[in-house]
Parts: sequence; structure tokens; C-alpha cells
Amino acid sequence: MSRSARSPLLLAGLLATAGVAHFAAPRTFDAIVPRSLPGEPRTWTRASGVAELALAAGLALPGTRKAAALATAAFFVGVFPANVKMARDWRDRPGPLRAAAYGRLPLQLPLVLWARSVAKNAEGRS
Repeated sequence: MSRSARSPLLLAGLLATAGVAHFAAPRTFDAIVPRSLPGEPRTWTRASGVAELALAAGLALPGTRKAAALATAAFFVGVFPANVKMARDWRDRPGPLRAAAYGRLPLQLPLVLWARSVAKNAEGRS
């Protein structure tokens, strides 16, 4: 299997893993939901978990891959405020945890670019 054929499946796997984690360990995600969002954090945790699972499914299917990849790029941009909140909240945690929280911030850009690359490579394919 070529790299371009594996890429959407790897991204789908990443999203599926993250989506499952939202239900397996929801407190971790509840804690990073920005306070400015209306409603309960658990609702946002569940909604983002469902979104990640749906995006993973869309990426796995060639017929929906391009749309799902573009939606994934937008999703990664949309969850960035949660990563900022996590970095701010964890600034007094032990070094490895703080490093993980800060490390998530610059990783958003490669994730967005990865999703866009999957969309670009899916053009004209169904």
C-alpha cells in the first residue's frame, strides 16, 4: 500500500482513537472545554468524540474522503482553543505533563496540513 493510500487511514485511526478516548476517559476532556462554551463540558466532550468518530469513518471511505478531510482540517482548527486552555491550566503541573500540554499547541498545524493533504489527494477519486 502506497504512502498516499495509507495516509487517510492513519488519520482515520488517529481520530477514531481520540474519539473512543472521549468516552473512555471523559474527565480529561471535560477539563479542557473552554468555559466560554455554553452548556455542560460533558456535552462538548461527547459531541467532539462523536465528531471524531464520524470524521474517522468519512476518511476511511473513499467516496466521502475529500469532504471528511476538509471537515477534519476545520475540526482541528476548532478544537485549538481547548488545547490553549489545557496549556494554560497545566502550566504549574510537573515538567512532563506541562511539556505534553504545550506540545499539543504546535502539533495542530501539522494535523491541519495533513487533513488538507488527504483532501487534495482525494480529489477526483470516488
